[in-house]
Amino acid sequence: MEEEEKARDLTVRLAPSVGEFDAREWNALGGDRNPFVSHEFLTALEDSGSVGEGTGWDPVPIVITDAADQLLAAMPSYAKGHSHGEYVFDHSWADALHRAGRNYYPKLQIAAPFTPANGPRLLLSDPSLAGHLLKGAEVVCEQNGLSSAHATFIDPAQLPLFEAGDWLMRSDLQFHWLNRNYDDFDGFLAELASRKRKNLRKERAAAQEGLTIVRLRGDDIEPHHWDAFWEFYQDTGARKWGTPYLTREAFTLMGERMGDQMVLILALEDDLPIAGALNFVGSDAIYGRYWGCARDVRFLHFELCYYQAIDIAIELGLPRVEAGAQGGHKLARGYEPAKTWSAHWIADPGFRAAIADFLEREREGVSTDQVFLDEKTPFKKGV
Repeated sequence: MEEEEKARDLTVRLAPSVGEFDAREWNALGGDRNPFVSHEFLTALEDSGSVGEGTGWDPVPIVITDAADQLLAAMPSYAKGHSHGEYVFDHSWADALHRAGRNYYPKLQIAAPFTPANGPRLLLSDPSLAGHLLKGAEVVCEQNGLSSAHATFIDPAQLPLFEAGDWLMRSDLQFHWLNRNYDDFDGFLAELASRKRKNLRKERAAAQEGLTIVRLRGDDIEPHHWDAFWEFYQDTGARKWGTPYLTREAFTLMGERMGDQMVLILALEDDLPIAGALNFVGSDAIYGRYWGCARDVRFLHFELCYYQAIDIAIELGLPRVEAGAQGGHKLARGYEPAKTWSAHWIADPGFRAAIADFLEREREGVSTDQVFLDEKTPFKKGV
């Protein structure tokens, strides 16, 4: 697909990979502010075989360049033959269209693969280019027989750009921890109701008993650490998804290319790792991504994935922790309900109308759930 706007001498086109572009040029569009749309992360997925042939995630980034072939805007996007690894569930949409005798797949997914974390989906040198990227996605779908385009976990600041393009908006809930300028973990605990505060202290003590918790970052993460974590990740992936999404090489490449943006937390017993959690550091958040263990230790999951992430956010002065999709158990541990957003373009007018009606009712339900959950947080009432 190629579309030209002669007045500004711009070209909107599909590219075969993010790796086609210079890292500095890509990251200058905003990839340096969010780890999951960075050139380093996306090319680590490509070069490791985590996306690409045989995965159902075929890279097809949509980009805008000028007459000198300078990159002005980009959209990390993928042609998909399934709905795995997205965390915004549209299986019922696919079933409905198939029952009507039409194909839902392939579709276009605008996302950081396998990553339910908020971030920019339109990487822009100029906000005025947003409409051209969105139109480019629509044209890609129309010219290639794709049923739809879906942008998931959109940075809330970019919602107006998708709304201006008349894409359908969908909301859901995650649980995020918010840093209210705490000096330390005890400062956070002081805002909780007494019983909840005691429970969290007991959980941390029980999880750490007999273990050593270490945090590794950058060059401190060595190959044997990734080997251990890979075993944990495989076990979790096999239980949750059937097949882990990332290859072993992906962790090596991410460590080499963006190790300073990663914090690997390991629980050691007699100097041997028995569990681990991997976090990514963004400009305004800690993102908890992967976890696994060799054996179950009570509360260790909460310690490595939630409490350690809070400690890191406080130490780094970052305003929030995003601990991934789902997980109502996060609520009792100080993580609060927060809306996440996706945007959808549907090619078939009748199907689009049905989806629009469904999304309106779904958004009402999500808002009601958020109000209910807000009342269930462990904070002192009135704080």
